[in-house]
Amino acid sequence: MRDKRMTPSDVVAELSDGMTIGIGGWGSRRKPMALVRAILDSPLKDLTIVSYGGPDVGLLVAAGKVRKLVFGFVSLDTVAYDPHFQKARQAGDLDVTELDEGMFQCGLIAAGHRLPFLPIRAGLGSDVMRTNPELRTVRSPYDDEELVAMPALHLDVALVHMNRADQHGNAQYLGPDPYFDDLFCLAANRRYVSCEQVVDTFDGAVQTLLLNRMMVDGVVETPNGAHFTSCAPDYSRDEKFQRLYAEADWDCFADRFLSGGERGYQEAVRSWQ
Repeated sequence: MRDKRMTPSDVVAELSDGMTIGIGGWGSRRKPMALVRAILDSPLKDLTIVSYGGPDVGLLVAAGKVRKLVFGFVSLDTVAYDPHFQKARQAGDLDVTELDEGMFQCGLIAAGHRLPFLPIRAGLGSDVMRTNPELRTVRSPYDDEELVAMPALHLDVALVHMNRADQHGNAQYLGPDPYFDDLFCLAANRRYVSCEQVVDTFDGAVQTLLLNRMMVDGVVETPNGAHFTSCAPDYSRDEKFQRLYAEADWDCFADRFLSGGERGYQEAVRSWQ
């Protein structure tokens, strides 16, 4: 079993312009923010981002990294909308595919199973079909029921954050919800996991081992790497900092917190607190 440990810079060095990147987590919960910040610190551009979105989407949109966004929602949870996403969306500056949350999940499952699509009832009778005219329906061969043919959401890369991982790529979540991080990894050609700590052995129930080494290409140890999103039970969402992010001028925020790499970010946050 090989040692898959990397740095955030190593991960970004394997990415390229125009890639489709899936980002795990949920809203403002357990997002791989250190890896997102590494992308912000790079020249990468024209990305397609696939996400149950939170500040990962907002930061990348504000920095001009995103060409297209595929999403089920973009929320900071305790702040209804990410302001940078909201501004770009209202201005029509993004190419978007907005999906029902279940359709999004179905698309990841289809990609993970190497299928072109999966049938689902979600989306029928809604504006999802109107705003995404490329979507098609199919008839069940068993009872002729009409269903949405949700296309696979194939990803070039998946980025997810876990509480613990070993050097080989086995990874564990310790919070209340796995979200869909395993589906993101199964849907992607390359899979990178950041974590709070690299360990030799795992504690807790075996069911919390969400990812196995066959699903992971790189492991990045990034303590506090999900900040300012939550990473329970290691830490809660930094509500005070999230509010600062939501209300701050982008240029001022970026200059203060995003101009010194990950170490500079963590030091700036500690100084601000």
